[in-house]
Amino acid sequence: MHILLVEDEKGLHQEVKQFLLQSQYLVDSAFTYAEASEKIYVNSYDFVLLDLGLPGGDGLDLLREARQNDKQEASFIILTARGALDDRIKGLDLGADDYLPKPFSLLELQSRMQAITRRKFGLRRQEISFGQGFVMDVTARVLRHGAQEVPLTKKEFDLLHYLLLHKSRVLTRLQLGEHLWGNVLEDDSDSNYIDVHIKNIRKKLTAFAPADFLETVRGIGYRVTE
Repeated sequence: MHILLVEDEKGLHQEVKQFLLQSQYLVDSAFTYAEASEKIYVNSYDFVLLDLGLPGGDGLDLLREARQNDKQEASFIILTARGALDDRIKGLDLGADDYLPKPFSLLELQSRMQAITRRKFGLRRQEISFGQGFVMDVTARVLRHGAQEVPLTKKEFDLLHYLLLHKSRVLTRLQLGEHLWGNVLEDDSDSNYIDVHIKNIRKKLTAFAPADFLETVRGIGYRVTE
């Protein structure tokens, strides 16, 4: 998943970013209000981790601005030392999905992100069942068919996971590239980068069971059907 970390305290920023990278997330950084505002406007994120006290502006104003931008579907978690009740209420009223006061546990941050993802996509637990006998364990990052493991690479796992989260929705190659690996396709919308990964995923899945649920939408992208 693609995350924007908005935090001006560089030591904390680096600590959180390193933890998220080790947890297989893709992370962009912003240290000021202006930098964060630009990145939220230009890019699409799954999560924005937002400090309130930013150089150049208030994080609550940034949250309000982002929620007024219809293309921004990110889940927002406020990370701040400001623990006043009115700040928490205002942030939640403006559309924040959760609020984590500093200092916080990085494992708790990850757990809250996972809980938000489950609620957002209607998942009861960190496993997704699909096709004829496939089960994806999101926490362990393992795909199984029955008792056998399907040997996906990191990028193949992330791509299939993202398609599964957006089941029945057509995702373009640009959307897939942007959410999973940054803007790798921004200057080359005809790239077959995503196509190669989809081909490899299909080949590995069909070694266990049919993979006709993974559809190509000609001229647009891909989707996973029910």
